[in-house]
Amino acid sequence: MAKAKRKFVCQQCGAVAARWQGQCEDCGEWNSIVEEAAETVFSSRHDLQNGGRAIALIGLDSKVELPPRTSTGIAEFDRALGGGIVTGSATLIGGDPGIGKSTLLLQAAARVAARGLSVAYISGEEATDQVRLRAQRLGLGNAPVMLASATSVRDILTTLSEGPPPALLVIDSIQTMHSDLIEGAPGTVSQVRASSQELIKFAKQRGTALILVGHVTKDGSIAGPRVLEHMVDTVLAFEGERSHQYRILRAIKNRFGGTDEIGVFAMVAEGLEEVANPSALFLTQRDETVTGATVFPALEGTRPVLVEIQALVVRLSSGATPRRAVVGWDSGRLAMVLAVLEARCGLSFSTCEVYLNVAGGYRLSDPAADLAVAAALVSALSEKPLPSDVVLFGEIALSSEIRAVAHAPLRLREAAKLGFNRAFIPAAAADGVKGIAVSGFRTLAQLVDQMLGRG
Repeated sequence: MAKAKRKFVCQQCGAVAARWQGQCEDCGEWNSIVEEAAETVFSSRHDLQNGGRAIALIGLDSKVELPPRTSTGIAEFDRALGGGIVTGSATLIGGDPGIGKSTLLLQAAARVAARGLSVAYISGEEATDQVRLRAQRLGLGNAPVMLASATSVRDILTTLSEGPPPALLVIDSIQTMHSDLIEGAPGTVSQVRASSQELIKFAKQRGTALILVGHVTKDGSIAGPRVLEHMVDTVLAFEGERSHQYRILRAIKNRFGGTDEIGVFAMVAEGLEEVANPSALFLTQRDETVTGATVFPALEGTRPVLVEIQALVVRLSSGATPRRAVVGWDSGRLAMVLAVLEARCGLSFSTCEVYLNVAGGYRLSDPAADLAVAAALVSALSEKPLPSDVVLFGEIALSSEIRAVAHAPLRLREAAKLGFNRAFIPAAAADGVKGIAVSGFRTLAQLVDQMLGRG
């Protein structure tokens, strides 16, 4: 048996170095490299083609039943999960501090337990009395949820193994858990990996649905080793600004469903409340038409969400370098739309400051928002408002062509349902739906000409 080698591991990205150094060469973080105990290396060579246990091989065309799901009692939570919690699955949910992760999981745990299922809530950050006080504030003080405050994985699994396994196990949070099988403080890469592995193993063997709460780094990604996201079945991101009322639960990875669904919640005094109509949350009162405001029917999974895009263009006379500020959209895509408006449509933004905002703190990644953004910029520059009953969507190419986008009828039906009467969309998707008049445009220049009244 060879002597164990010294190993230095970055606590941010998990990179391994042969010696200690101040800055990690992979992620660039400072003072994140810590020495950890390395596994003993065996130099003996064995033939791995013999002495093992034969495994069963099945055909890809073999029939398999869909995994059973347990509803959390919160429709928006079930939507993001793909229909409910799968028995024996492991789910990782991450989000900023104070965003409402513990509140959401406590509400879900209470509703699952109220249906007669066994639920265990293990908190490594709060005492049991603190959790009970929050439950009483949320009106869940009588829910039959088993609470505990512990950080030792061995103690947790020993306790849960003494009787029937719980149907749902919530660990808040995985960064506070500690395994005595390896050295290291809670929250380090090795401890997070080892603790998660033991908890997931228990969930798979005993048929318990496991939910892990994860901390996030300053850039919003889940803290700890990247392998943690590969170990679990589902990864959910809880997004939103604490200054805004809404919260969005978005699936990043889901082995048992799609990753294009979202759940929308509103933070109220009684906890997190489901939002059945998200469009009402992101649309402002539009009694009067204003310049630089357009409505875009975004699509999150199978759910259209109408959001308002606001633009402000300020002309500079001092010759200073103009600013480009964006909230809720990609700044690189804004630069591309501005370039197309200048090069293909004859509009000049070179001496103007441009501010773009997606109302309500919503974040857009759909390229179909290009046309709504361009129309908002043209309206702000010309100080000519668009009619308040118009929605716009379409992807803009560098040639000024407006390209068709996915699920146009679904977007139009949602707009018609909320009282919008007209839509400016790509000419290739100008079939329209009942209740809304459609105007198709082949190029962005055609839309600009109509907005500015140019012949």
